Amino acid sequence: MLIPSIDLQGGRIVQLVQGERLAVASNDIDEWVDRFKGFARVQLIDLDAAKGSGNNDALVTSICSRLPCQVGGGIRTIERAQTLLGQGARRVILGSALFTGDDVNVRFARLLSETVGAERLIAAVDSRQGNVVIHGWRTMLPLTAVEAIGKLDPFVGEFLYTHVDLEGLMQGTDIAAITAIRHATSRRVTAAGGITTAEEIAHLESIGVDAVVGMALYTGRMKLP
Repeated sequence: MLIPSIDLQGGRIVQLVQGERLAVASNDIDEWVDRFKGFARVQLIDLDAAKGSGNNDALVTSICSRLPCQVGGGIRTIERAQTLLGQGARRVILGSALFTGDDVNVRFARLLSETVGAERLIAAVDSRQGNVVIHGWRTMLPLTAVEAIGKLDPFVGEFLYTHVDLEGLMQGTDIAAITAIRHATSRRVTAAGGITTAEEIAHLESIGVDAVVGMALYTGRMKLP
């Protein structure tokens, strides 16, 4: 299944290469919301909240009222997760908050799951050069994505795996790495990072993986079905 991605920064929809360089920016929020109507899921990420440089709360609430969104970006507490769910998010995505030191924060993951419900939680496990990266992909942990997923598996309903090495480059994704993630868990898996063609999406669907697509849609490289 194709899941369109909406990334918010400074009140605009943006697409960044490798999480840093601005490649696409649009002020026309309504246009893209309208184009994504009809999709079973849309991924909505507040990049300002993720980087601790503000938030786009009003926009997030507005978009969630119009699209079925899974929301991420700067969710570091149980209270924040509950707030977003109360404002219309169908599910919340947590990444850095699920890790502490060099390992998974099992205590927080368990408490979050017990409070919010595993079925509403998506664990974001981002990988660069084979290791988990957190804090906006700036901090690398001595932990592989497969290892992290094994430890988080009891507490979440889904996993979002981003192959950071290829994020935003539109050079295709790493099917082998995603396949290893699929084999590491029985939970639902969504992949992101470089997915560019309908053929890749079809292959991922054949192994039971959903695909988040951003850059390829916004640049017109991939046409919306």
